[in-house]
Amino acid sequence: MRISHRLVAGVAAAFVLSACGGGEDKPADKKEAEVAFDKNPYPSTYSPYPNAPVLITNATIMDGEGALIENGSLLLEDGKISAIGSDLEAPEGATTIDASGRWVTPGIIDNHSHLGVYPSPGVSAHGDGNEISGPVTAEVWSEHGVWPQDPGFTRALAGGITSLQILPGSANLIGGRGVIVKNVPSRTVQGMKFPDAPYTLKMACGENPKRVYGYGNGSFPGGAPYSRMGNMAGYRTAWIRATEYKRKWDKYEKEGGEPPARDLELDTLAGVLNGDILVHMHCYRADEMAQIMDMSKEFGYKVSSFHHAVESYKIADKLAEYGACSSMWADWWGFKMEAYDGIRENIPLVHKAGACAIVHSDSDVGIQRLNQEAAKAWSDGRKIGIDIPEEEAWTWLSLNPAKSLGIDDRTGSLKPGKMADVVIWSGDPFSVYTKADQVFIDGALMYDRDNPDADPVMDFEIGQPGEGDRK
Repeated sequence: MRISHRLVAGVAAAFVLSACGGGEDKPADKKEAEVAFDKNPYPSTYSPYPNAPVLITNATIMDGEGALIENGSLLLEDGKISAIGSDLEAPEGATTIDASGRWVTPGIIDNHSHLGVYPSPGVSAHGDGNEISGPVTAEVWSEHGVWPQDPGFTRALAGGITSLQILPGSANLIGGRGVIVKNVPSRTVQGMKFPDAPYTLKMACGENPKRVYGYGNGSFPGGAPYSRMGNMAGYRTAWIRATEYKRKWDKYEKEGGEPPARDLELDTLAGVLNGDILVHMHCYRADEMAQIMDMSKEFGYKVSSFHHAVESYKIADKLAEYGACSSMWADWWGFKMEAYDGIRENIPLVHKAGACAIVHSDSDVGIQRLNQEAAKAWSDGRKIGIDIPEEEAWTWLSLNPAKSLGIDDRTGSLKPGKMADVVIWSGDPFSVYTKADQVFIDGALMYDRDNPDADPVMDFEIGQPGEGDRK
């Protein structure tokens, strides 16, 4: 890919999650037990692009945690947020950007994307988002289908997207692992992977798995769901198998001996039960979300976020008590029966109840304007008397999705010490007329609306030489 004048800073050292322990009170073969297999065989090699200090001045700043600073300043140093406030001094060698009349926010995090696994152009050869060989495919990882050359990444960058979760599709009861990436050009998906981010697991309830495996579809005999009853039985059967698999590995790691036989599907499910992998669940109806929360308690894990969740407003209090986020559209509804009872006030009603509200895309087009999607929901809330300040509503786009992905300690707000993932907007980002002027990722300028020649271009867009150019 062409990255203009930018150079990849380097490759981060690979890391292994399995620890090597010692100690006289442990069995002689305990060390062998601890390194039985590498739990992270495809580690992130992401390293921030080169960056110099940047001081942004005279901006209206929304810090991502609910605060608004008029005529504010933001200092980026060494890829981090160094300081935020007013009248900050520029360190030696810093570039100063006068953002008078403009707004500054944390970068947008889309926690539901299929970029890379359903890349552009949208042809069947590029369809790598669903592994429909069975209703439970926890063994597949979306990163093994991500095409880094997808032009959708650069389009999302121009919309202020600095990080995103790439998920498998929702054909399956359990569709496989998701991956969290920084939205930077890279030759490999490992070069995009958010360093030390937890893995996630995509699950789906309702009509999608019924449609793929049921409704008289005889292609997948044995264990394939034909009903919502079958969906629930399928999840529970998988979790029972995972519980037994975890028990065997726990015993081995405690006592040593012969390690259990590896099972890729159960490795992932046991990772959920161990608390290492976060569950993100496609679910529309309130009654199903309530049942899924009960099932998670049955097997001792937690759903990090319900996705699409068009009926979250019906059980917002239950979601707040349980602690799950709802990743929602502003106004998509009615395209199938389980989406029929959606309302435009869903997001602000969830927020008002004290639950974690998120605006997501699930779209290669919607990801380019998530600020406008949030603005629609914010406006619809105001129409029914839910007056949420814009700076508070911005949490739907940055801090809350970061929480759902387990990365809020490092990104999602403009707090000193966090990654310098920052967007300078031409105006109020809740206006349809506003565009992202500049986008920084870990302090590096990755998009500049006024300098398109410096923006990344994917190889696929460059095209092939004409016959007359061939030698």
